[in-house]
Amino acid sequence: MMVLTENIITKAAQDVLGTLKLSYQNQEIDLTPPWRRVTMHELVTEKTGLDLTQFSNFEEAASAAKNASINVPDDCKTIGKLLSEAFEQKVEESLIQPTFVIDFPVEISPLAKPHREKAGLVERFELYVVGRELANSFSELTDPIDQRERLELQAAKKAAGDLEAQSVDEDFLIALEYGMPPTGGLGIGIDRLIMLLTDSASIRDVIAFPLLKNQSSSIKSFDYDAEKKILKIEFPNGSIYLYHDVPENIFQELKDAPSKGQYFNARIREQFGFDREM
Repeated sequence: MMVLTENIITKAAQDVLGTLKLSYQNQEIDLTPPWRRVTMHELVTEKTGLDLTQFSNFEEAASAAKNASINVPDDCKTIGKLLSEAFEQKVEESLIQPTFVIDFPVEISPLAKPHREKAGLVERFELYVVGRELANSFSELTDPIDQRERLELQAAKKAAGDLEAQSVDEDFLIALEYGMPPTGGLGIGIDRLIMLLTDSASIRDVIAFPLLKNQSSSIKSFDYDAEKKILKIEFPNGSIYLYHDVPENIFQELKDAPSKGQYFNARIREQFGFDREM
């Protein structure tokens, strides 16, 4: 699947630009394959000197992480989650050249098959270029019992306020109980790929269907995850967007604004990256 990802992206770059070497926001990027393949554990160790594979006790691992200047959120209770936090805080933005990050912790991969050799990890990779995720792929979990346990754990996190956690999907679980063959999937962020190939700083500049850009001046509801700096906004048409890296003062100003919609349009809509939840 990694080779397929390389082939798709390099073919697009060659057809659009006529070269595999490009400039993005004054950074020189070389898309010539093969791209680096490295585990999340290895990257964290490279950047921080912290080897989380050496720990079996979470409290000891968390103490070592704090000594390495890694913030440990209150909802971080396992070494796998701690690994993810260390990666996001210390590694992610530094992955400028195309890099396949492999062997993710199971805690952040609820739909992926367990790694056949490494306990606590799953068979998953993400591609990073210019400091952000460009593709995600994993072997699908086909065990309905394991899948139900993971989704129920996700649902508990969602009920506790985790905006990124998933719900229990009974239809999906019933389908798994009937049986699913070995399956793998790949998702490439087309908008982010176009940003890369066109040297565009904002994702709003490259959305393929501009009429689908949210122009609403009315907000139905909103919520904020202070630790992850994610602002979740629901609009009257039922669409839900997750805005990333939103400072807490923006959330507080939105709460206090006489017109939530006007404040959103002026201070949030064009200023922050987002993902559409539904």
